[in-house]
Amino acid sequence: MSSATLAGCGALALWAFLALLSRLSAGLPPLQLTAMGFAVGGLVGLAVVAAKGRLGLLRQPGIAWLHGVGGLFGYHALYFLALALAPAVEANLINYLWPLLIVLLSAPLRGLRLGPARLAGVGLGFAGCALLVGSGAAFPPEAIPGFLAALGCAVFWAVYSVTSGTPRLAAVPTEAVAGFCLGTAALAAVAHLAFETTVAPDAGQFLAVALLGLGPVGAAFFLWDIGMKRGDPRLLGTLAYAVPVASTLLLILAGQGEFSARVVVATLMVAGGGFVAARARG
Repeated sequence: MSSATLAGCGALALWAFLALLSRLSAGLPPLQLTAMGFAVGGLVGLAVVAAKGRLGLLRQPGIAWLHGVGGLFGYHALYFLALALAPAVEANLINYLWPLLIVLLSAPLRGLRLGPARLAGVGLGFAGCALLVGSGAAFPPEAIPGFLAALGCAVFWAVYSVTSGTPRLAAVPTEAVAGFCLGTAALAAVAHLAFETTVAPDAGQFLAVALLGLGPVGAAFFLWDIGMKRGDPRLLGTLAYAVPVASTLLLILAGQGEFSARVVVATLMVAGGGFVAARARG
């Protein structure tokens, strides 16, 4: 496994903490939370870029900014819309089509071979995710707009991720992600002021937001950019199904969930899918 693919795995590991930290910041409006988290991640990233003397790398063409800010903000806006219009469990299951779509889009958009082993691995991973996230799921007709939003965010993130490595966008340096995060924070702040009531965070919420900005809504996007541009998107797409499993296990360890046989079986299925995909050649 290349170092770039390992960087992408680092992003997946950080995203496993998203649910726990979001739970700890409960009470803050979602768009306000998005604005605050991305502001922390963007400012920290900007400080690192400045310390390296590479602020000039933030000057990128419009297509790079449209892709970067559009991908980060578009995914989160559609995800929150989905949770507002549809049951959370079902919307989250549909959202987790994005790893499968990353694998499938790698062929037409990046010219990467899939093969039966990779398809079997991602299929096993999705089955494990469905078992864990979608157990007892129901799809009422009145929630169709929310389900469409969830499907939209899955497509949004998959296209954003895979196109990051296409020739025109692969040349955009990872340092530019700091600017994209700040742009996302600005858009989320505008949307928050337009649609939500501001809530002053307490000490616990502020700490959770800071950790979100440093990890799942900060460093993770820099690592994901490296993984998508120089790593193997097919393997990362398959391994991404470990995120909901790891997230569930972290919630259980933090006393926010219950351990069950379903968690064990889902973990084994996702791990098996990742093993099959990792052994695939080409």
